[in-house]
Amino acid sequence: MSILADVGAFALKLVLILALVGAMVTLVARGARSRGDDQPAPLEIRALHEQLRERAERIRLETASPAQRKALRKTLKRKRKDEDKAPGGQKERPRAFVLDFEGDLRASAVSALREEISALLLVAGSGDEIVLRLESPGGMVHGYGLAASQLARIGKRGIRLTVTVDKVAASGGYMMACVADRIVAAPFAVIGSIGVVMQMPNFHRLLKRKEIDFELLTAGEHKRTLTLFGENSDAARSKALEELEDTHTLFKDFIRDHRPQLDVDTVANGEHWFGTRAAELKLVDELMTSDDYLMQRMETHDLFGVRLRQPRPLMQRLAERVSMAVQRVREAALLRA
Repeated sequence: MSILADVGAFALKLVLILALVGAMVTLVARGARSRGDDQPAPLEIRALHEQLRERAERIRLETASPAQRKALRKTLKRKRKDEDKAPGGQKERPRAFVLDFEGDLRASAVSALREEISALLLVAGSGDEIVLRLESPGGMVHGYGLAASQLARIGKRGIRLTVTVDKVAASGGYMMACVADRIVAAPFAVIGSIGVVMQMPNFHRLLKRKEIDFELLTAGEHKRTLTLFGENSDAARSKALEELEDTHTLFKDFIRDHRPQLDVDTVANGEHWFGTRAAELKLVDELMTSDDYLMQRMETHDLFGVRLRQPRPLMQRLAERVSMAVQRVREAALLRA
């Protein structure tokens, strides 16, 4: 019993301390916001070409024999100096800026993408390139429509855009990809799904069986078509289907404008294909992983990874700390037992 009492007292103290710390952090955060002290999310820049070169050199050095290592180190050092030198001083090469987009249902990553693109458009020149490593199964039309519009800003400035797909670019994900000057996909990446879907449950019969009335008042004939709780009419279904067809037409027109070499009417049936078949249908331009594409570009470009580092929400950080504290309490209980 004494062991349980000690563990309980320890846990209570820990909870009180965490609550106090959480309250203090909340007050500090609110004070900073009220003073306007919030700083913009930092932009991380990584020289990917330097990282790849350093890793390759390290492997060569580590796998060389002790007798060869010293001479190899000198050779690599001399090679670096020769590569960095040019008749006019430091050698200038075009740059390839690498962005990442991990898509979800709401295309929530567009908030970071728009800031990354805005920053790059201030510095990128006509000889530079932006490479987007895209992974998305699609989602809400307005979210992915905005993401595609953000990518279209790149082409309007005369900057080359390449989209690489290693796993999936479907539906809204393909809407984003088709904006690019070139689409590069892995052989088994899922591509396509050019269609629109709407689905929702309806609880009208359940409510009717329980003798529960549902009232829906609207001003405007088509303010609401299908509902969750009311009885859906054939007219409402017809109007919803009409809206779906119109959205699908806009989707196809968007792809047709940005990818004229594609027979949109053949592929815009909601079906998806693996990369190899997608290349035959001209949904993509080349079969290659993003890693191979970047290594290929490294021969002519300096590669820079660009990422807007999003701060984690306060409650998420506190929840992680509480979870760690609870785990420590459990470990302490096990040790004492």
